Amino acid sequence: MSETAAETFQFAFVCVQNAGRSQMSTAFAEREVERRGLTDRVEIVTGGTHPADHVHEEVVTVMNELGIDLSDRTPREVSTATLNACDVVATMGCSTLELDADSVEVRDWDLDDPDGEDLDAVRAIRDEIEERVVALFDEFVDET
Repeated sequence: MSETAAETFQFAFVCVQNAGRSQMSTAFAEREVERRGLTDRVEIVTGGTHPADHVHEEVVTVMNELGIDLSDRTPREVSTATLNACDVVATMGCSTLELDADSVEVRDWDLDDPDGEDLDAVRAIRDEIEERVVALFDEFVDET
C-alpha cells in the first residue's frame, strides 16, 4: 500500500515502557523523515502504556554509536485516542493495545526487549528496528 505524494501520514511506535525499542524506532523514523524531506508530511508519535523514568542506558549507548543521541529523551505515556488517529501503529511485541479505529494498521514487530541485555544483543535489536523502519517508510510513504 502506498500513499500519494500529497497526503500526510502519521506513524506511532509504542511499547510498555517507551524506554527502548519504541525510542529507537522513533529515532530511526525521525531520521527517515529528515533524509526523505518529509518534515511537512509525516508525523511521528511515540509512547508507552506504563512509561519508565528514562531511556535504557544500553539503548542510549548503541544509538550513540550511530550518531543518534537519545540521552535527553524521556519516556512518555500515549493515549489510545492519539493512536487511533494514526495511520500505522507499530508495537514492539509487548503491547496489550486494543485500538478502535478501523483506519489504523497495527503491526506487532515482536522484538526482544533490550533492557538489561549485553551491547551485542542490543545492537542486533537496533539493527532489526532500523531495517523495519526503513521498510515501513518504503511501503507507506512516497518520496517527493
